[in-house]
Amino acid sequence: MKLFSTIKPLKLLAIIILSFDANADEPRFYIPDAPEIGAASYVVMDHNSGQIIASNNENERRSPASLTKLMTSYVVFQRIKEEFISLDDEVKISEKAWKTGGSKSFIEVGNNIKLEILLKGMIIQSGNDASVALAEHVAGSEGTFVLFMNDYAQQLGMLNSRFENSSGLPHEDQYTTAKDIAILSSAMIREFPDLYKWYSEKEFTYNNIKQTNRNKLLWKDSTVDGLKTGWTQRAGYCLVASANRVGMRLISAVLGSENSSVREAETEKLLDYGFRFFETQSIDDVSQEVPVYKSKKSNIRVGVKGSSYLTLPRNQFKYITHTINLDETLIAPIAQGESVGELVLSFNDETLAKFPLIALEEAPEAGFFARIIDTIKLLF
Repeated sequence: MKLFSTIKPLKLLAIIILSFDANADEPRFYIPDAPEIGAASYVVMDHNSGQIIASNNENERRSPASLTKLMTSYVVFQRIKEEFISLDDEVKISEKAWKTGGSKSFIEVGNNIKLEILLKGMIIQSGNDASVALAEHVAGSEGTFVLFMNDYAQQLGMLNSRFENSSGLPHEDQYTTAKDIAILSSAMIREFPDLYKWYSEKEFTYNNIKQTNRNKLLWKDSTVDGLKTGWTQRAGYCLVASANRVGMRLISAVLGSENSSVREAETEKLLDYGFRFFETQSIDDVSQEVPVYKSKKSNIRVGVKGSSYLTLPRNQFKYITHTINLDETLIAPIAQGESVGELVLSFNDETLAKFPLIALEEAPEAGFFARIIDTIKLLF
């Protein structure tokens, strides 16, 4: 990526403009509207940037059905990560878990079953009995486990979600949104890649009973590797899916379709639309040397903090302008990683995104006389 820059000599605010090829043709933003989707609410979101590409009623609270099990998985994964539990744990099946209605993994009361088997039963078979058994093992009771579910949901920014059980069986006070469930799915993929892979498995056998994954896109589209289906009378047919194509991962959530075929077809339409007309690029390599005063160094390099991404219509990145805004004139000492301003990405004076800017290297303080000289410089 070839960049050029200019530095404006401002005393209190340094601004560095960086842009792509200055000789690029005039931009043309001809992107079709998102397809019509047969669902009560939906969203398609880029996994890396978190940007929503298309949506409708994405913040509408709806009954989640078995999409609830995504939150159950997330809590269990977290507790495994914290080494509070392990995949090798033996979980004793309670009568409550055994009696849980709806879809089943066909576990039997009183048996000891490995936690890994229960996880696969919940993820692949959508076993409600396995969900309750996991919840009881992690937290002592399903009610206590629900506290973990809601706590993690709030931490993830799922502001329109509330959980009352671990399985997704109907409850009038249990709800989520298309946007929230996409946020949760993205967090699971990012934080637990080794465990997430189970969402791509097409079948699982336990107790000599083989059941197939209800996400039929796993058979239809080789780029789809998760996540979960759901259905109740109140929720309608739901599907959250993730696909990875051309170096880009999208997550779609379709809630409230009329049947299983529709939820699959509408998910395919959303994924195809996102991959066809949009792209995501990293902006981590956008950095610049800027002047620093009262330091042993005359310049330091500043850049974006952490991994940052932007999603735009295809072929439009070459028209984007990058502006590095420093909070103030940089004066030593400055620590590596210290916040120094923000990176603003814009097109035709319209701001597209802002990212925190940090010092990529330290600026140690200069000696007494060098500091005096720079103090005089800053007066003019």
